[in-house]
This record gives sequence, C-alpha cells and structure tokens, in this order.
Amino acid sequence: MTLFDTLDILGTIAFAISGALSAMNRRLDLFGIFIIAFVTAIGGGTLRDVLIGATPVSWMQNTINLYLIGGVTGVSIIFRNKLDYLKKSLFLFDTIGLGIFTIIGVEAGIQTDLDPIICIALGTMTGCFGGVIRDILCNEIPVIFRKEVYATASIAGGICFMILHALKAPINITYIATTLLIIVIRLLVVKYQVSLPMFTVRNQKT
Repeated sequence: MTLFDTLDILGTIAFAISGALSAMNRRLDLFGIFIIAFVTAIGGGTLRDVLIGATPVSWMQNTINLYLIGGVTGVSIIFRNKLDYLKKSLFLFDTIGLGIFTIIGVEAGIQTDLDPIICIALGTMTGCFGGVIRDILCNEIPVIFRKEVYATASIAGGICFMILHALKAPINITYIATTLLIIVIRLLVVKYQVSLPMFTVRNQKT
C-alpha cells in the first residue's frame, strides 16, 4: 500500500467521523447519521470523478470504502459519549479530511494532465464539497461560505503541491508538506480568529 492509498483511507475516515459527529450534533436518527457520514466522505471525490470523466466513480469501483465508512460511523456512534468536546472533535476531523482530500484532488488533476490552475480548483472541490453537502443536509450555512478560512486553506495547499511538483520534490514529502500546511493554516486562523472580509448591502429607503 502506497502513502497515497494510506492518505485516501485516512481522509475517508476523518470525513466520515466529521459527518457522523455533525449528524449526532443535529440529533438525527441512525439512518440520518449514516447518510451524512457517507456523503461527507465521498461527496468531494464523487464531484472530482464526474468532472474528470472517471466513471463509475471511485467508491462504486472500490466498495471497501463503503464498508470502511459504515464501520467508522458505527464506532463513532458507540463511542459518542467519549467525545467530551464535540465541536472541537468535529473541527479536528474536518480539518484533517480537508488537508488529505485536497492533495488527492490535485493529484487526480495532474494525472489527467490538466492545467495547474484547474488542478488546484479540483483539489479544492475535492476537499470542500463533502463538507458543503454535509452542512446543507444538516440545515447549516456551509462553512466554506462563512467567515472562517476554509477553501482558502485548501487553495494554499494546492498551490504548495503544484510548486513542489514542479520542483520535482519527492512525492511523499509533497503529500505530507501539503497536508500539514492546510491543517496548520486552519488551526492558526481559527485560533487567532483570522477571517476574510465580509460585505453587506445597505438597505436604501425608497
């Protein structure tokens, strides 16, 4: 098993836990928890595969991921009471999933010989889209559209990946450096409450 395969498994686990925690936090039933965990884990990868024409999509060809998501979700439910800080746990696993899935998306773009900008966009969508679906189904504004730096961290990681790839850095170093960069950016911006500017339209009296 390569490092890429290992990261893919870790990303799937992280996003499945993220989805399960979010669903339990919204008091969904057992079926709802499994559905949210599933779409969070495979949403970004499904969009990526559809956009690059890799069909059937990866989770349809590799059913091991389905059993993995189901098992991880079950464990999350069983040990839900051990998670004393639900929001912190959700943030941590969501951040790990973002970092790992971003590099998987960028790598897929490179293997398809796409333009570097498209590779970065593909990585961002792979990392963020599962969380978007999760938040929408949980009746929340997706975190990607809120003030927290989320997609920006993914874009930064994608740029880092492309630079290291152009410099012909060892692939394992590229994977690890990119993932850690995204995770560190997310942790720092939340800790120091860094956010992108927001704009509103003033109501004009008629």
